[in-house]
Amino acid sequence: MRVLITFAALFLSVMLLQLSSGGVGPLDALTGLASGFSNGQVGILGSAHFAGFFLGCWWAPRLMGDVGHSRAYATFTAMGAIGLAAHVLVTDPYAWALMRIATGICIAGCYTVIEAWLQAKVTNETRGRAMASYRIVDISASLVAQFMIGALADMQTYIAYNLLTILCCASILPLAITRTPQPATPATSRLRPGLAWARSPLAVAGCIVSAISGASFRMVGPIYGQEVGLGADQIGLFLAAYVAGGGIAQYPMGWLADKYDRRRVLIWLSVASICSCAITVGIAGTGTLGIMLSATLFGITTVPIYSVAAAHAHDFASDAERVELSAALMFFTQWVRLRHLGSPPC
Repeated sequence: MRVLITFAALFLSVMLLQLSSGGVGPLDALTGLASGFSNGQVGILGSAHFAGFFLGCWWAPRLMGDVGHSRAYATFTAMGAIGLAAHVLVTDPYAWALMRIATGICIAGCYTVIEAWLQAKVTNETRGRAMASYRIVDISASLVAQFMIGALADMQTYIAYNLLTILCCASILPLAITRTPQPATPATSRLRPGLAWARSPLAVAGCIVSAISGASFRMVGPIYGQEVGLGADQIGLFLAAYVAGGGIAQYPMGWLADKYDRRRVLIWLSVASICSCAITVGIAGTGTLGIMLSATLFGITTVPIYSVAAAHAHDFASDAERVELSAALMFFTQWVRLRHLGSPPC
């Protein structure tokens, strides 16, 4: 609870940003298809998002070194709001691709700012719980965003995109009015993926495993759900159960990572992940409840891996390296997801 109060402004900004960014991809796909976009053109929107994300990972450390955390966050949020609001001005897949590059830059930049700020303000003794609290807020907002998609699809296009724009702009307010001093940032900050490997190869491996398992589940989960007899509405709950399981496990795993060696926690999470996969196969024919519980268990054992791995990497970083390390870990995570998925979804 103390962590939530201390970082209330950061967490509120994360929540509002996730509510905005979590809805734009599915809304683009649904609106684009309804407007006559081909499946390939909708896929281009997803690729544009990832291109923007990589640009954001590259730019965020440099911008933060020049203007600081708060101004960098405001800059990235403004880019995202512009990209969202511009959707209603023209209905063209290639114009929307440029807008998705802007929203991708926004998401990468804002999350780099938030994670670097958080990591700079905690100690090694509380880092696991702090990261867990941050991820709980992020995952909870992501779940709400998924349930918003149906409501957004039923709205008129300009209203739906305006609502997402408002949420994106609102995420600036908590950081703009907080009295908490922002961390100092070296002027020479830049994206250095090698820094993450130099500080903790295990953390890089953990981020890669987390990215692959999450991307695989989201890609194969609906197919698995159909094969075991779930209906379309139940598949949505199946995916939500996975995310909810990850949220439930965050704080207990963060507490364990602060109390015991983070390397051991990562090892046992990996063992538990293998067991959860075996359980999922074993109870596939036991009915809907068993299938939902298996998805929850898989989320419990795999989603917290990123938080523990990131905390482990920052244990060995100096304050001057927080920004670059946060950007590097995000870069590895998104790069693996893109490579694993091939053609990324929106």
